[in-house]
Amino acid sequence: MDAATIEREALHLPLPERAKLVQKLLLSLENLTESELETAWLDEAERRAQEINEGLVQLIPAEEVSRKARALLK
Repeated sequence: MDAATIEREALHLPLPERAKLVQKLLLSLENLTESELETAWLDEAERRAQEINEGLVQLIPAEEVSRKARALLK
């Protein structure tokens, strides 16, 4: 079974069952080795770089992010 099928089926679970599943999945991440964490971060960085290169995401200048963050903290 592939990840898309699992995701689709999980989204149809009743709320309490989804919450239990989420908790178990999050806890499973706490047991990753340093090597597994490094691989996961590298995979995420590559995925994000690909989205940028393909024009799938809109980049926001750092100045704008900082301005919005300061406004939210007021």
